Amino acid sequence: QVRLVESGGGPAQTGDSLRLACAFSGRPFSRYAMAWFRQAPGKQREFVSCISGSGSYTSYADSVKGRFTISRDNAKNTLYLQMSGLKPEDTAVYYCAVGETEWVGDSPSLYAYWGQGIQVTVSS
Repeated sequence: QVRLVESGGGPAQTGDSLRLACAFSGRPFSRYAMAWFRQAPGKQREFVSCISGSGSYTSYADSVKGRFTISRDNAKNTLYLQMSGLKPEDTAVYYCAVGETEWVGDSPSLYAYWGQGIQVTVSS
């Protein structure tokens, strides 16, 4: 059974840094692309970043490029999102997700399993 559990969220001030983690179990971790999405109140879920199974390829939404870094530790079955220069508009519930192949891309419909989400709240 695939399971994803996010951690590391919480309150932050503008300009702060936070690191999200997503612990994965139930499949050979390194075979599958992983991603972070987020959903703010009243808005649709949006793509944040994704990474290939090997970790060799990454992609970012323009809104977070240069501020957020996605990474994975295949030995620990864990996905990370290092968030720096946080802004109030980064406030959202953040979800990690796993795809069905080594590289998937930025469409949420291509991700088969999702975590329960974790709140990040950035105040000015």
